[in-house]
Amino acid sequence: MIKIALDWLRHTRRKHLWTATLAAGRRGEDLAHRFLRREGLKIVARNYSLPSGDGEVDLIAWDADTLLFVEVKSRASGDYGPPERAIGSEKRRHIIRVAREYTRKTDTPWENVRFDTIAVVLSDPPAISHHKRSFTP
Repeated sequence: MIKIALDWLRHTRRKHLWTATLAAGRRGEDLAHRFLRREGLKIVARNYSLPSGDGEVDLIAWDADTLLFVEVKSRASGDYGPPERAIGSEKRRHIIRVAREYTRKTDTPWENVRFDTIAVVLSDPPAISHHKRSFTP
């Protein structure tokens, strides 16, 4: 219960400092991060981007011997369809580019990589759905 209250306070503060869209996106990432940790995954990076600035991945996590690259999509409601539909081909290319660089840097075999999506609808309580293997390179 304390974590939920702290999340809400952090989100309220962000709404005053950031645009509503950025604040909602970050709240979705916070919820997804906590969700994956509860599922037993080990988060190794958050908002990881290439030094060139070309591409960014919301969460990188280990699920046993599988390295996950997770895109988080948040929406205030489900009125305009599921959030995970908002990942287009260009975003996928950026995520794959980041994944290739990260796996090269960490000597992780490409066969041990998976691309997931977490959709967060910021209702009360928030609805979180984890889509494993949401796309392949």
